[in-house]
Amino acid sequence: MKVLFGMALRQATGFVESLLRLIGLDWTVLDFSTLSRRQKTLAVNIPYRGSKGPLHLLVDSTGIKLEGEWHARKHGGPKRRVWRKIHLGIDEQTLEVRAVQITGSHIGDAPVLPNLLEQIPADQQCHG
Repeated sequence: MKVLFGMALRQATGFVESLLRLIGLDWTVLDFSTLSRRQKTLAVNIPYRGSKGPLHLLVDSTGIKLEGEWHARKHGGPKRRVWRKIHLGIDEQTLEVRAVQITGSHIGDAPVLPNLLEQIPADQQCHG
């Protein structure tokens, strides 16, 4: 998740914990120190199968709610609920996620499109 979404390790850890909670799994995520130590020797290669012909990129976004549990534990007070958007660029033929960007909830897909396209190598883009 860290490599796929370009997150810092602490962000990726929190993201995975939130995803597990959302889908109802009672799994624990390793602590930061263990993950930090293990990531030094972990090589991540996300293969891309590639589609035949020009790339048809489907772009859509979905909102996710992040609760400020850490902030509430650290400073007391109510949990802050923050909404973010995950913008995805998906290859229409293979259904692989080719580009991802996380923004504030007020940002639409159109302004993010140039950033999504930058994540795709130029030789795989269709210009026309």
